[in-house]
Amino acid sequence: MKVKRIGVLTSGGDAPGMNACVRSVVRTALHHGLEVYGIRRGWHGLINGDVQRLDEKSVTRIINRGGTILYTARSKEFMTAEGQQKAASVCKFLGLDSIIAIGGDGTFRGAQALSKYGVNVIGIPATIDNDIGCTNYCLGFDTAANTSIECIDKLRDTMQSHERCSVVEVMGRHAGYLAMYVGLAVGATAVLVPEHPISDEELIEKIRKARFKGFTHYMIVVAEGAAPATKVAKMIKEATDLDPRVTILGHIQRGGSPTARDRVAATKMGYLAVELLMEGKTNRIVCTHDGGFTDMDMDEGLATKKNMQMMEVEVLAAMTGLEDK
Repeated sequence: MKVKRIGVLTSGGDAPGMNACVRSVVRTALHHGLEVYGIRRGWHGLINGDVQRLDEKSVTRIINRGGTILYTARSKEFMTAEGQQKAASVCKFLGLDSIIAIGGDGTFRGAQALSKYGVNVIGIPATIDNDIGCTNYCLGFDTAANTSIECIDKLRDTMQSHERCSVVEVMGRHAGYLAMYVGLAVGATAVLVPEHPISDEELIEKIRKARFKGFTHYMIVVAEGAAPATKVAKMIKEATDLDPRVTILGHIQRGGSPTARDRVAATKMGYLAVELLMEGKTNRIVCTHDGGFTDMDMDEGLATKKNMQMMEVEVLAAMTGLEDK
């Protein structure tokens, strides 16, 4: 397999570090004498031939920018066999022998489908949920966590002044990694995640114990997939004399300049993705494992389930004063 022309795209929810990753892919490919084309608006853009040739100037001064210069979109058409065949035909027409897809689980499933039509594919994990099973780390997680922590720290200043209970919802529809990490970092009274649910009674008991110890402000961090923050606040109000205030951080978590960790990880992952293609490898996902960078078969990677580390659950239980049930 000889690689000559690479396409790079970002798909699904944007994540800080995507631009740094695109920059790395372009610069590494140019280093090897390859042509690189940016595919705008993900798989939707590929189907419609929305591409532009990228050079060093195209990716100048984007390493520090959030979002993605290639834009991102979801494509219902690409989810069909007809759409995938059309995308493969566009690759053939444009001479794109390889695609590097930056995104999450859905992005990789798209790449997996495209590989069946003879297109070389490499996936790079980028999602603030950090929920890709085959990798310890996904691009964007550190930046999103720091953004959430900064917001909650500021919120705590005013909530403490009024001796209030705060219920803060962070992203994580199917996974609570972001909520758990942020909750530990801000010293939350309780953290609600889908992987380890707690009962209403347990949550109220955590608040009561904190109150008994003399605390007058209570911070509840909720992953959106665990329960709606408004529902949690209503339950607390009905069970106590507190009047909880709800803050939904929402899409602010996806924005902002990427942290050093995300910039460096993105640069290394983009480099490795191109190197894998140069070695004749395809249908691989770039991952982190045991502190280093490696790769895994895409089929195997998508079948791998990610479990929350028990240490995090145990530490949270110790910090919030109740044993995990």
